Amino acid sequence: MILARAPLRIPLGGGGTDLPSYYSRHGGFILSAAINKYVYIYVNRPAADTLLRIKYSKYEQVETVSQIQHDLVRPALELLKLDGNLEIVSMADVPDGTGMGSSGSYLVALLTALYDFKRERVPTEVLAETACHVEMDLAHHPAGKHDPYLAAFGGVTTLEIDTDGRVRVRPLNINLSTLEELRSGTLLFYTGITRRSAGILEQQRSDTLNGNSDVIDSLHATKSLGYRIKEALESDDLEAYGRLLDEHWQNKKRRSDRISDKRIDELYCAARTNGALGGKILGAGGGGFLMLYCPSSAKSRVRRALGEQGLREMAFDFDHDGSKVLVNF
Repeated sequence: MILARAPLRIPLGGGGTDLPSYYSRHGGFILSAAINKYVYIYVNRPAADTLLRIKYSKYEQVETVSQIQHDLVRPALELLKLDGNLEIVSMADVPDGTGMGSSGSYLVALLTALYDFKRERVPTEVLAETACHVEMDLAHHPAGKHDPYLAAFGGVTTLEIDTDGRVRVRPLNINLSTLEELRSGTLLFYTGITRRSAGILEQQRSDTLNGNSDVIDSLHATKSLGYRIKEALESDDLEAYGRLLDEHWQNKKRRSDRISDKRIDELYCAARTNGALGGKILGAGGGGFLMLYCPSSAKSRVRRALGEQGLREMAFDFDHDGSKVLVNF
C-alpha cells in the first residue's frame, strides 16, 4: 500500500502566463506558494482479482486501463505501462473547483504514488514535466505549467517559463520574518462557489491565439506585476505587495466577464473597506477561495466583515516539501 500527497497552492503573481498559448510567444512568469492543504492518493494491489478500481467523486471498476473514464488516471497508467489489479483512491483537504490547482496536485500525487509503486525514482523536474505532459498533451486540458510544478516542488517559488516550455524553478529570496508576516497577513475565505475553470481558461487560450489585444495586454501586465510583486516581497515591502495584489486583481478582470461577478465584487469591496490592502479570487476566477492581504491592524475587521457575509476562513501554513510518499508497506 502506498499513500502519497501533493500540496495545493495560492498564486501570488503572474497567474495565467503559464499557459502555452501565451508563454510560447512571450514567455511566462509565476510566483506562487504551496500550502499545507493536500491532495492524497492511495494505491493498493488487491489480491483477490485483476480488476482496476478508481475511487474519486465517482467509482469505477473496470477490467482494462482503456476502459477507465477518469481522463487523468487513464493516460497516466498508459504512460507508465501499468495495468491490472490496482486500486486508486483520492482524497483532498478542499473541494475541487476552488482555484487552488487541485487537478495538478491530483496528478502529481498520483504520479508520485505510481512511480513509487514501480520502485522508480525520478527527479522533481521530471515528475512536474510528466504531469504537464499528461494533463496538457494527453488529457488535453486547457492547463499550464503552474499547478504541477508547485505541487511537485512546493515552497514559495518562482517559475520562469521560456517560449520553448522549459521552466526555471527558483525559491523566492525572502527572509524568514517577512515570510512569516506574509503568511500571517494572508487570509483565505471560502466563498462557497465552486466552478469549472476549463471554460474560463479555454476562452483565454482562444483569445490569446486569436490575437485579442485586451487579453494579451492584460497578460503582459500580469507578468510585469508578477515581477514587481517578487521585488516587493524580496525587499520586505509587504504594504507595496498588498497594493500590487489589488492592481493584479483589477487587471485580471479585464480578461473575461466570467472572472468576477456582483457577489464577488461585493465581498472584495467589503474586505477593502475594512482595511485589506488587496487580494483576488484564486485560480481562473469565478468562485472558490478569496485571498486577501491585510495589515495586522485590519485583520479582525476583515474577518468580522466577511464572517457576516457567511464566509468561512481557512487557516493555512506554507508547505516546503512538495509532493512526497507518506506510507509504503
